[in-house]
Amino acid sequence: MSDSREILVTSALPYANGPLHLGHMVEYIQTDIWVRFQRLRGHRCIYVCASDAHGTPIMLKARQDGITPEALIREVHAGQVEDFAGFLVSFDNYHSTHSDENRALVEEIFAALEAGGHIETRAIRQSYDEQEQMFLPDRFVRGTCPRCGAADQYGDSCEVCGATYRPSELVDPVSVLSGTRPVERESEHLFFKLGNFEPLLKSWMAEGRLHDSMRNKLEEWFEAGLQDWDISRDAPYFGFEIPGRPGKYFYVWLDAPIGYIASFRHLCDRQPELDFDAWWRPGGDKELYHFIGKDIVYFHSLFWPAVLHGAGFRMPSAVFAHGFLTVNGEKMSKSRGTFIRASTWLEHLDPEALRYYYATKLGPGPEDIDLNLDDFVQRVNSDLVGKLVNIASRCAGFIHRVADGRLAAELPEPELQAALAAAGPEIAEHFEQRRYNQAMRQVMALADRVNQYIDREKPWVMAKEAGREREVQAACTQGLNGFRSLVTYLKPVLPRLAAAAEAFLRCPPLQWDDAGRPLLDHAIGPFEALMQRVDPKAVQALLDASRDSLEKKPAPARVAAPAGTEEGPAEIAIDDFLKVDLRVARIVEADYVDGADKLLKLTLDLGDSQRQVFSGIRSAYRAEDLPGRLTVVVANLKPRQMRFGLSEGMVLAASGDGGIFLLAPDAGAEPGMRVT
Repeated sequence: MSDSREILVTSALPYANGPLHLGHMVEYIQTDIWVRFQRLRGHRCIYVCASDAHGTPIMLKARQDGITPEALIREVHAGQVEDFAGFLVSFDNYHSTHSDENRALVEEIFAALEAGGHIETRAIRQSYDEQEQMFLPDRFVRGTCPRCGAADQYGDSCEVCGATYRPSELVDPVSVLSGTRPVERESEHLFFKLGNFEPLLKSWMAEGRLHDSMRNKLEEWFEAGLQDWDISRDAPYFGFEIPGRPGKYFYVWLDAPIGYIASFRHLCDRQPELDFDAWWRPGGDKELYHFIGKDIVYFHSLFWPAVLHGAGFRMPSAVFAHGFLTVNGEKMSKSRGTFIRASTWLEHLDPEALRYYYATKLGPGPEDIDLNLDDFVQRVNSDLVGKLVNIASRCAGFIHRVADGRLAAELPEPELQAALAAAGPEIAEHFEQRRYNQAMRQVMALADRVNQYIDREKPWVMAKEAGREREVQAACTQGLNGFRSLVTYLKPVLPRLAAAAEAFLRCPPLQWDDAGRPLLDHAIGPFEALMQRVDPKAVQALLDASRDSLEKKPAPARVAAPAGTEEGPAEIAIDDFLKVDLRVARIVEADYVDGADKLLKLTLDLGDSQRQVFSGIRSAYRAEDLPGRLTVVVANLKPRQMRFGLSEGMVLAASGDGGIFLLAPDAGAEPGMRVT
């Protein structure tokens, strides 16, 4: 093992306006496994986090519930603490951004940025709800996408085609608060001049701080030009008021990441041996890592390092981004209500089973993972119960039966134990690089070897024959030492099972290097079941309990248009419709689009020509499943230059409660046929 390291780790702060769901838990389980691995290796690894407790949504949610924002965030914070504990997430400190520590740090950092010339004041125009008498965040305006015509889209981006725009560009925009059409008003705001830090950020990024796919995404943003960042919001707003600027508040995305620092400072106040400056000021050998979702890479890889450097704080050692979670292939969405709550899982199923299943799926990049519940049952029962725990259950009883519970003084096949120990460095590197899926595969391959040894030796047969007690003891000692090594490697993933195994083996808490040191001539305790098989009935009970949240909710109903405007889409004449040239097309190729989570790039054969079309159907279709399918395309749509390339048409799809569905002609249709 290398020399001891000092590491500070954070996860993105969960928003304090609702309960945690299984999508959230991907990040915290991924982070916790890495943190526990570092501690198991003997490093000092501190893990801090906090509730993200500010912003307009929290203010409005509290108003809806008839309570104060402070009461709401206290209630949600308590639930988050309980859920994290249930999933064995080992924070050293879990704080809140609505704290004295965070207020002081936000004001300190803002003052330093302003003194350094990195803050600019300018007037902007933004959406304003005259009935509610407040400026609207982009996502509080909905309307028809100005690019593809999809209805009921957010004011900042389209979920169908992936376009981004300003709320004022929406067709027929309405406020989600009052249902009235917003107006534009001018307001003075404060901007962080991100462009001042472009050379610094390029240099930082070139030092291997990000996964390749994320670095490529940032390159696109550099090419497009770094935009100044609006860090202020107008009253009414739940957050910290900006000193000297009445009615202006720090935007939640400024004070939220500063919450990492505030949580650590809160920990320092309780642990005086921690030197705050040694961890958060430049220089020194401390390490800082942020685990986040891929949707907030822009904030954590551009704004955040720049803010830290501009205010005299150290920059992150690396930022690790993961993908999203689907359940049985369905996208999880808190806004659409398609999620399973963390607390519901804890009521029905073992949290360690989910920790293990996530580990078998997680790699170092931002790829999405799927919780397939049938596969979950099979995988956990096969790997953890059928392979891992089965080793101990097969061997422990014989040790008590033939040797009074005492392990043999030597191993009959030391080369098997040596093979388990020799795998340690490679498994450790998999954990270090967050290749948990590869680590799990390697550990289970080793479990197969141990089980094969037991099957070959057959202690249950030897135990029936007089005079073979020592052979039985030796074979079972070999098996239990193999089990102990495997549990050591899995301890970051299965901390509760590991603690139960340590108690059963009557050994001190396992450290990484213990995998190579056999436990010999040692008394063990009686064996008790370490993990139960997952019962499919419990999975069904989980689904039944989550039925309301699992059923696809329709998009929020479009609010009635204000008086004097037309309700619904305008009627068109037959002559207007005949202008649209609909053609049958065959999908020749389909590819994923780097940096676009919702788009697929399709190459379409229209009989006499081929077209390239970008389509927002990625949430419903895998690229590899599409080639050869027939679909319908608007063939005379004016080509549109997108950031990813030229889109030369539009494929037609239906969307509703069940998801997105490509329109396709009946069998026998050929590319190029006109749809009438």
